[in-house]
Amino acid sequence: MLLHQASLVRGRIPSPGAVVVHDMPDPRDHKATTQAEIAKKLAVLKGYTFAGTMTDGPPASESLYHVPGHTLIGLHRARHLGITDEHDLFGGVVPFEFIGTKAIAHPLGEPGAAAPPGWNPAFPEKVRDVTLSGFTAFSVDDALNAGERLLRKGRVRTKLACADGGRGQAMVSDVDELARFIASLDGSDVASGLVLEENLVSERTCSVGRVIVGDLTATYVGTQRLTRDNNGAITYGGSTLFVVRGEFEVLLSLVTSAEARLAISQARIWDAAATDCFDGLIASRRNYDVIQGMDQTGQWRSGVLEQSWRLGGATGAEILALETFRANPALVAVQVTTVEQFGANKPPPDEAFVYFRGEDRNVGYLTKYATVDAYHYA
Repeated sequence: MLLHQASLVRGRIPSPGAVVVHDMPDPRDHKATTQAEIAKKLAVLKGYTFAGTMTDGPPASESLYHVPGHTLIGLHRARHLGITDEHDLFGGVVPFEFIGTKAIAHPLGEPGAAAPPGWNPAFPEKVRDVTLSGFTAFSVDDALNAGERLLRKGRVRTKLACADGGRGQAMVSDVDELARFIASLDGSDVASGLVLEENLVSERTCSVGRVIVGDLTATYVGTQRLTRDNNGAITYGGSTLFVVRGEFEVLLSLVTSAEARLAISQARIWDAAATDCFDGLIASRRNYDVIQGMDQTGQWRSGVLEQSWRLGGATGAEILALETFRANPALVAVQVTTVEQFGANKPPPDEAFVYFRGEDRNVGYLTKYATVDAYHYA
């Protein structure tokens, strides 16, 4: 294992422990800077030292806390790193790659359809009542067949299972549009999973989550915002979250909105089903996107879209909430906001936790920050 940080002396991990990052994207990517800044905050929360980056060699200490850039794939790898439960990392571990993606949300289109090793048909059955109508496909033919069935009910949203931030998606109205979209994809992308799902209009996306860091547990519900990137495309623009100290029962005791309470309930069903169906799942960060809006018959609908057992767009707000709870034991809840802002014109507020501001090699100038907006006492 290689650790890169000036505070490490003679190859020994400072007591009581160290936070390390790995699986980082290109250092010129905003995600790499975000990952490092989040890890530094986590080190303070745990009373650990931030020890920089590491490779996947055997751990040098039992007191390492891991902050990977993605959901870790493989139980053997997790054990090799010394990760045995949710207190050993910020993020999650899954036994197979597809489990950490959108692919698990829906069943296959028909018996005998292509599926990756580890596919468990019990999961989409367990969450059928808390998701929208849809299918997952792992081959071009299966995607076309499943899409044709869904299109009989109206427009269909197609999504690459591994994409994030609203990217890798298309809205299709007929089989020809679907075929053109699939033809534009790389074959390996389709083999990793393509989700086909009914489309909602006048929709909003809720975020429901639970995070654990050391002795701190927080749960939340909130909504996401969209923005336009430097090329004018619509993408994720941030979230506003109501975060409570404690488990979901505390959150539900303070949330009165029927729509928010439904989102929380649906996310918890999804979470419980994942724990039941995927042996070895570990997650200290559990975040669920729940879409709510009108279907094509005019009926209001609500359903879980996907999970995030890794660093995500709301993580800056999650960490800021945990810091605020640590600093003020009398606080019951806080409202926190994350912002992803494209262009260099508008600086962040002075009090913001800024985890990226600069030129990203892929998306151009970007600022990412979080703020505490309101405090709630008992």
